[in-house]
Amino acid sequence: MKQNDPTPSIADANRALLDTLPFADTADFEDAERGFLGTLDDPVIRDDDGKPVWDASSYDFVDGDAPATVNPSLWRQSKLVARHGLFEVVEGIYQVRGLDLSVMSFIESDTGVILVDPLISRETAAAALALYRKHRGDRPVVAVIFSHSHIDHFGGVLGVVESADLEARRVQIVAPHGFLEHAIAENVYAGTAMARRAGYMYGAALDRGPAGQVGAGLGQTTSTGNTGILVPTLDVRETGERHTFDGVEIEFQLAPGTEAPSEMHFHIPRYRALCMAENATHNLHNLLTLRGGVVRDPHVWSKYLTEAIERYADASDVLFASHHWPTWGTERIRHFLGVQRDLYGYLHDQTLRYINQGFTGAEIAEVFELPPALVAEWSTHGYYGSVSHNVKAIYQRYMGWFDGNPARLWPHPPQALAERYVAAIGGVDRVVELAQEAYDAGDFRWAATLLDHAVFAEPGNDAAKALYADTLEQLAYGSENGTWRNFFLSGATELREGNFGTPTTANAPAILLQLSPEQLFDAVAIRVNGPKAWDLDLAFDITLTDLGRSFHLTLRNGVLIYVEREPSGDAPLHLTLSKPRLLTLVGGDTESDGLTVDGDLGVLRSLVGVLDQDDPDFDIVVP
Repeated sequence: MKQNDPTPSIADANRALLDTLPFADTADFEDAERGFLGTLDDPVIRDDDGKPVWDASSYDFVDGDAPATVNPSLWRQSKLVARHGLFEVVEGIYQVRGLDLSVMSFIESDTGVILVDPLISRETAAAALALYRKHRGDRPVVAVIFSHSHIDHFGGVLGVVESADLEARRVQIVAPHGFLEHAIAENVYAGTAMARRAGYMYGAALDRGPAGQVGAGLGQTTSTGNTGILVPTLDVRETGERHTFDGVEIEFQLAPGTEAPSEMHFHIPRYRALCMAENATHNLHNLLTLRGGVVRDPHVWSKYLTEAIERYADASDVLFASHHWPTWGTERIRHFLGVQRDLYGYLHDQTLRYINQGFTGAEIAEVFELPPALVAEWSTHGYYGSVSHNVKAIYQRYMGWFDGNPARLWPHPPQALAERYVAAIGGVDRVVELAQEAYDAGDFRWAATLLDHAVFAEPGNDAAKALYADTLEQLAYGSENGTWRNFFLSGATELREGNFGTPTTANAPAILLQLSPEQLFDAVAIRVNGPKAWDLDLAFDITLTDLGRSFHLTLRNGVLIYVEREPSGDAPLHLTLSKPRLLTLVGGDTESDGLTVDGDLGVLRSLVGVLDQDDPDFDIVVP
């Protein structure tokens, strides 16, 4: 793919950062290297078919001084995150870093090991466990802790837990209250749209290199192996709960509604160690992730950090998390947690101050400044989240999408709006001419706005698409935020080469199997094509033999409703099947064995006939 050099304005801006940020501070590099024990002999991790799902060596180029095509602050972060291998946190606690987006931790117990957050994929998790055992011996897994409900913290569990151990109750699966509901809902309800946008966010289709994907700030990127989930055997419901696993006592602190809707921290007195899950990492996190999601609450986030400081800081010699490298020393832990607490608290409070002065989200994002003392801390920089989109998220959380200006209450949708703007400006050629002037002047934000309208008005205009791609590329080269860079470069890639689709899928079979019947019916309901179903009036019963549960379902006014009740005999159709067979039925399989039909199968066919299939390849930068 053709790529351009950075323009002088981008190169100059990147160069200027070298004099304005504290690059002489190398403490993070010392911490990231501390305790290194070794790494994989073969840096490529493959699935059962030999297909690579992770290549740790693909980021070997991230070394030395930043190239002109990468913001030097982001380059620094990527150098830290790209380091891979097994590290000793303290004697008895170890981490494997750099083998997935997240970090996998190992807490040694009397006879075995407790695993924390087994990465995204079965393959990377298995490789991490093998690396640990190579250096620390073949300790059995006695427990797995899921710190929260995002897939990079549970998806690889089937690579580290044997089903026989689980069935024999030799392994406990520990998670915060609400984990399973939130973990599954996020990957199913809007999973297709999130996965498509995640391809942009993590640069999944981008070449890795100085002009391409260099990382995502929180980690380098996501692995592409097989994902799964296990139902927790221990549900942590209250802060202060203490549980002992093979001789190791752990105290848990619930932190719901923070980085994840179901999340928890925990303290290990034996090792004077505190795990902060994903609520205190070495960057500013997302309050609304660019892949999509529910807006997170920075107010409670900051309060849970304060609670962690008060409960655990003085009893801790090391702090580790589910991403990045640890922090050692009680005073450094207090300082680090205090900075993170102040970061989210300041974002929340000051955004609301601006809101109550009449500023809109976009306006606040332009004028918002962090205190100099926070800017001076590397851990506050926006490599993954950003001040700009976090401020807008807070505005959205409190005020919604509408900014109060009546002219913006009922605007045209993007394509119709673009056609009108382009016509008003004087046609596509004039829009491209103005965009070229903005590009040459280094005003890439305005150039992108103009070219967005040009391409939505005339999707086949090659000149507009080419300049749009060049513009997004320059925005990428200057971005400190890894996910912004990936979004800009992914947009440029699709403008030049076409739609690359969704490289990964969130709806893995192993995750779908854990759906409750209610969640499965909800997943069907959101696929009903309302207009097609307006005139349908359907009713039927379903009995799930493996669960011993029955439901009555109706479809009226385009809405699928379910009620748990025993079959009454008055429904025109009664289906008897297992929950796994129900999954295949929802997929359209009405012919295979395992389904008992009593009544009119035409009712089911009518329902299936109005179900839409998700589109994992929908367009983003073109209409």
